[in-house]
Amino acid sequence: MCRVDARRTALNVVSLLYLFGVFGLSQVSSIEVTTPSELHAIKGDTVRLPCTFTSTASPTSKMRVSWSYTPQTGGSSLVFFHFSSKAELPKTGQFAGRIKWQGTPARGDVSIYLINATLNDNGTYTCDVTNPPDVFGSPKSHTVLTVTPKPTTIRFTDVAVLIAFILLPSGLITFFLIGRMLCPKKRHNQSKAYRSPIEVTEGEETGVCPQAAYVKSTTCCDMCLMDSDEEEEYYSMQKMQPREEEHVESQC
Repeated sequence: MCRVDARRTALNVVSLLYLFGVFGLSQVSSIEVTTPSELHAIKGDTVRLPCTFTSTASPTSKMRVSWSYTPQTGGSSLVFFHFSSKAELPKTGQFAGRIKWQGTPARGDVSIYLINATLNDNGTYTCDVTNPPDVFGSPKSHTVLTVTPKPTTIRFTDVAVLIAFILLPSGLITFFLIGRMLCPKKRHNQSKAYRSPIEVTEGEETGVCPQAAYVKSTTCCDMCLMDSDEEEEYYSMQKMQPREEEHVESQC
């Protein structure tokens, strides 16, 4: 009986050691890979695809990193990047010339850059890290990338400069020239109008009323467009008008 009990005890000890070794190793020797669940970018941007990992074992030459892409519309996964002691960038296909390695495995960083993002890059990106002897844990992590079209916007500063320095002065100059051409011509035509000797009013016989009528009929447009000589004549006529009116009244 003693021998049987001893054998059972030894068997139990061996079983416990085996279970402890298996489950203890799975808890200690494990790797955990982490990436953001979602990323958003605008067409033409350079997008950083972050990926970090934690491992109980230091990275060695046996460590492997791979990035794969699954289209948004579905389909098979495409592995477009490898790292094993050195980065192997894609030379053909959708990502040729658009992937940049920015990882530091010694610090647990295996991130990459996607250059000149396009709408065709929408989909799921998977970061896969293996670092023997770590064979347990979560060696993969996924990120959904959404690329949107670049919005079309007008720079307000450019429009403001165009209006302030080109269109506005041009409009003012054009308006001034048109007024300069029309107002003097109208006044000149009125002064040249033909009148018969019979069409002489009482005021015109004395030579007072036409001058006063001219002074009173002067508009703001005429004053703005007057030359310096015309302005002096206008103001002198205004000064003479009250005296002439008094003289006419005295004659009456």
